[in-house]
Order: sequence, then structure tokens, then C-alpha cells
Amino acid sequence: MTIPHGVGSGGQSDAHRPRSPEFKAAVGALRGLRQDLISDLLAYRPLPPTSVDRGLSRVLSGRLREYAVWTPHVLITAAGLLAMIIGANRNDRGGGTNVLIGLLALTPVLLTMVRPVMAFWASLVATAMAYPAVDAWDGSWPWLAGGFVCHLVVLTVVAARTRPRAAAWMWLLTGAYGLAWQAAAGTHYHRSNTVELLFVSALSLLAVTVWHIRRDAQRTVTAQQTVTAHERSRRTLLEERTTIARELHDVVAHHMSVVAIQAEAAPYRVENPPPELEKAFATIRENAVAALTELRRVLGVVRAEDYEAPDAPQPTLADLDGLLDNVRGTGLSVDKAVTGAVRELPQGVELSAYRIVQEALSNTLRHAPGASARVEIGYVLGGLGLRVVNGPRPELSLLKPSPGAGHGITGMRERVSMLNGEMTAGPTDEGGYEVAVFLPVPLPEPLRDEGGA
Repeated sequence: MTIPHGVGSGGQSDAHRPRSPEFKAAVGALRGLRQDLISDLLAYRPLPPTSVDRGLSRVLSGRLREYAVWTPHVLITAAGLLAMIIGANRNDRGGGTNVLIGLLALTPVLLTMVRPVMAFWASLVATAMAYPAVDAWDGSWPWLAGGFVCHLVVLTVVAARTRPRAAAWMWLLTGAYGLAWQAAAGTHYHRSNTVELLFVSALSLLAVTVWHIRRDAQRTVTAQQTVTAHERSRRTLLEERTTIARELHDVVAHHMSVVAIQAEAAPYRVENPPPELEKAFATIRENAVAALTELRRVLGVVRAEDYEAPDAPQPTLADLDGLLDNVRGTGLSVDKAVTGAVRELPQGVELSAYRIVQEALSNTLRHAPGASARVEIGYVLGGLGLRVVNGPRPELSLLKPSPGAGHGITGMRERVSMLNGEMTAGPTDEGGYEVAVFLPVPLPEPLRDEGGA
């Protein structure tokens, strides 16, 4: 029986046969070589200035501290000049040859500051170009004295600017390069200095790898410390919020509960109470119970970071008549005027508008008891306008104004600012007080298209 081409005895295609771990490791290694030293060959990576907040730069001051940021550039340039001097310092060669050898040793080192991967390959090419220029063997083969220093500096700098995997590949390629030179030359030269270069460069690359590991460890520790500090601040904030919630519950909730109970029991303490009195106490109790319900919701937000809002709908402008009736029950005369085409607004705008009117009327009750108020709502094309104005407190009024801390106005401004609106608040010429708010509302798409047309 003929076995189809590409199919083994097990019936599986060679292309779909599972690969061995060794094969996968080799493929991964070659992929890393291509990524580190081939794909990034032309990558432009200028060496950035160093930080002056660490190392010896911290003890400097003035202009020395400004120049200290270029310390790595100066050190690399000095190493390149040293390699050039060592390579060109031969009396048995002509001046032109010495200049060529020196430039071939200097160029790859300077190239590490802009194109590090290219600098490695340039160092190998410079070695191949420099040696044929020397007529006689001087005992250093295939790495001339200047090329030896140049390649050692290039390996160290490029390893520091890339990653440890690239350093390993450069070290292996350097050894393979030296062996290729030795195999090509045969027995013409007695010894090679590749082993010496590999030994010294291994020590240098080991130090760079340890530096990489230490730097990564410091970054990890710094990140963990940042996360720990953030979690600690969150925990402290939650503890403070829990303390505030506990105090609110112990103080406000207790007194509001007493108010509700007393208001419910008060009519039974008077023989034949008038209906107006019973209605007044009933209103007091309803407001106290509503305040307790709202307080529990707020305490839930303060106590728990992941608090979920209740399913009950939040008040909107449609509930404003109920609020005005409730306020009128306290004896405050309130009028309402609506202009423009009434339409449904975003939930945040509806809730903020309701709370702003509620707080403005509460301020009227506290600071100008007995005064009359007017609520104006204007639906315009670009948003919603609110105006709550009250008259002066009657001089013959028996009700005394209660002091406030100013948190009501602050809360209104925060709501308006959250919606990118505008607000003005201040006394009127007649002696009253006025709160004017504009809350922007984006136009619906059809209206926006018609306006653009």
C-alpha cells in the first residue's frame, strides 16, 4: 500500500505532528535573536539624559548639577576615545593606517548612543575591516588592541541599553565570529585572543545582567509600595467614612426618630385637638420619616465603597408639585411658573434640579420664615433654567430665622459644577434672596441635525 506524501505511519501529517520541547525552545531562541539583533537593527534609540535625583548628582549644585545629566554620554565618549588611542598608538604603521584603525575603534562606541543594535554589528564589521589594514601580525588576532577595547565597550553599553537576552546573543555571536576567523585562517596564526575577549566580556555582561535584575526588582518594589500606599489611603478613607456614618447615625437618626415619635403622639396629649394641629403633626412625622429614609441611604453610601443605590426611583421635576405642597404645609407661600416646552431630561439633570429647588426652599424656610417664594423653570433649547427667589422676611413675623453653616449653597454649586452649569446666588434689591441656575443639556440628534442643516 502506498503511503501518501507527507503522512507518517501514525496517520498524522508532518505539518500537524506535535513538536518536541527542544524544537520549540530552538524556535523560540531564534525568534528572540531575530527580534533583538535583527529586527531592531535600524532602531533609533538616542540615549536620554540621566536623572539628577540619584547617585552622586544629588550632592552637586548649580551648573554642575545641570551638566551631570550628560554623564553617561561623556563616559561612553571617553571610552571610545580610549579605544581610538589604543588602536592608533603604533609606531610601526603609517599615520594613515593609525587614523583608520583609530576611527574604526571609535565609531561603533559612539554609535551605541543612538543606534545600539547597529553598533554591535558595526563593531564586528570594523574588526573585519581593521585587520587587513595591518600588514604584520602583532600577536592580537583577530581582535586588534583598539578593536578589543571597542568591542568590549560596545557589548557592555548595548547590553545595558537592551535586555539580558540580547546580551547573551551578542556574547554567543562574538564567540562564533572569533571561531569563524580562526577556521578561515587555519594554522597561519599561532593563537587567537577570542577566548580572552569572551572571558572579560562575560564578566562585564554578568555585571550588567545583575544591574538589570536589581533595577527590575526596584521597579517592582516601587510599584508594590505605590499600590500598598494607595490601598492604605483607601482603607483610611473608608475608616473615616465609617466613623462619620456612625456619628451621623448616633446623632441625627436618634433625634429624627424622637421627632417622629413625638409628632405622632402629640395629638393624643391634647383633648379634642383641632384638625389643623393634627395635620401639622402628621406633616412633621412624614417629613421626619422621609428624612430618616434619606439618611439611611446616605449612610449606606458613606459606609460602603461598593454601595448600590436602591431600586426606588430618584425624584425628578415631575415630583416638584409634591415638594411644593409639602413646603406650603409649613406656611410658606410658593408659586411655580414653567416656560418652554416641557420635555424629559437626563436623570442627573432632573435629580440635580429637584435637589437645587429643594435646598433653595429649605434656605428660605430657615433664613426668611414667613416670606413668600417663587420657583421658575425654563425649558430652553440648550438646557434647563432654574430661578428660586424669595421676598424679605416680614417684620411682624413671630418665627425666628435659624443660623446655617452655608453648606446648602456649597452643595448647590457642587451639583451645578458637576453638570458644567452656571449658578449665581445673592440678595435681591427688595431684600430677599435669589438663586439662578442654568444646566446645559445636549440637543437630541434630530434637532442637532436640523440645526446643522
